[in-house]
Amino acid sequence: MLRKIRIILAIVCFVAVNLLLLGAGWHLNLWLSWVAKIQFLPAVLAMDFAVLAGLIILTLIFGRLYCSVICPLGVMQDLFGWLGKKQRKNRYGYSPEKRWLRYTVLAVFIVGLIIGFAPVTTLLAPYSAYGRIVNSLFRPLYDLLGNGLAALDARYEWYLFSDAEIWLRSVTTFVVALLTLLVLAVLAWRNGRTYCNTVCPVGTVLSLFARFSLLRVELDKSKCKNCSLCEKNCKAAAIDFRAGTVDYSRCVVCGDCLDKCKHDALHYSLRQPETNASQEPAADRPASPERRAMLTGAAVAIGTAAMAQAKIKVDGGLAEIEDKQVPNRQTPVTPPGSISARNMQRHCTACQLCVSACKNNVLRPSTDPLHLMQPVMSFERGYCRPECTDCSQVCPTGAIRPVTVEDKTAIHVGHAVWIAENCVPVAKGDQCGACARHCPADAIQMVDYTIADGHTVQVPAIDNERCIGCGKCEYLCPARPLSAIYVEGNVTHHIS
Repeated sequence: MLRKIRIILAIVCFVAVNLLLLGAGWHLNLWLSWVAKIQFLPAVLAMDFAVLAGLIILTLIFGRLYCSVICPLGVMQDLFGWLGKKQRKNRYGYSPEKRWLRYTVLAVFIVGLIIGFAPVTTLLAPYSAYGRIVNSLFRPLYDLLGNGLAALDARYEWYLFSDAEIWLRSVTTFVVALLTLLVLAVLAWRNGRTYCNTVCPVGTVLSLFARFSLLRVELDKSKCKNCSLCEKNCKAAAIDFRAGTVDYSRCVVCGDCLDKCKHDALHYSLRQPETNASQEPAADRPASPERRAMLTGAAVAIGTAAMAQAKIKVDGGLAEIEDKQVPNRQTPVTPPGSISARNMQRHCTACQLCVSACKNNVLRPSTDPLHLMQPVMSFERGYCRPECTDCSQVCPTGAIRPVTVEDKTAIHVGHAVWIAENCVPVAKGDQCGACARHCPADAIQMVDYTIADGHTVQVPAIDNERCIGCGKCEYLCPARPLSAIYVEGNVTHHIS
């Protein structure tokens, strides 16, 4: 029964998080945003102490149920392990805890959080790794299916689906996501929960609490027949049937061992009083003062950390126009609600949820090493519409804080910059003014400008006090390959 309940809950959470990351539409991103906000690391970065307390209490009562129910990366590994089981059953075995590796990775991760070194935190965060896999690898397939349905229902004039533009937002993120998927698939197919119990920093933190869980898998040696089926089916390599012990720091409460035991020797029950220290593995013995100090320091460090490009085909329906190139911005443009690039760097785990939620094709993963795979705004395929606040509503870490439509129209995320030699009136002597006509903030006025041959033309003059950095001028500028007007990010956003 435990295993069935666990599987049902895992399916619910897994489907919800996938619909959210795929940007399934029908306003599901707002209804399902809870599934991102109950992930452990996003809750730490968002300083959501209610969620953190809930997850810790959950672990203290039930063990590491989070890893087999709530974490999508953990559920995905279970799927790969299930496929491996189809080929060869009873393929796991007990192995001692690699404590030195677990705590080394955790220490590196904590240091990365504290100093805001994005490449470390984004690569190791489990929820973010799964988000990149879905957004980079599965989202194009989902959009392709949606486009097929859109073509079908347009034929019958139902108009229930709409086309989605399929494009590669970042080669770097795609490669990282593909490698992550391949490595996790091989590890899970062959060895079960190797990643969760040797690399994952969230798994390591939760293991500190799982050691003291109220409910746990207990092995009754008086009934055990030493058949070893429990050990051979433990994907966490946590059961040593010879010693009659279970490493509760690694057990993810999947229930597989209970299902396989034929002699009623395993039970998920209240923790039994300890009569002999040798009945538990060394990992579960009382911690030394030095270890307590290290773990206390790690907890404090986590708390401190919590406080602390693609191109475009523009087709106007008449002819194909030359691709636009991404301008060389000195300061990245980050979404309204992110406060600053610094805040984004310290809080964002590059889960790509905001990228999935962006219907305007403005957000894409950064290739800058210091902001690796974190979202930045670029305007080759669209602009940031004033009425859209989706990215701020779904961000689970506080990297992009919720804003209203009224707030958004007053937040200055950047300012427009005019490049004279790229401008159509200057380069060709033709009339234009597209930027001024379409500016939603009335920040651009056309003024007289004398070009080299002595003629006077109208060119844009930008009022940076009005410009909010939405990028509409850059997106609609007809100059190619570089726009004559582009948005430079503000180091810190300000409100007018």
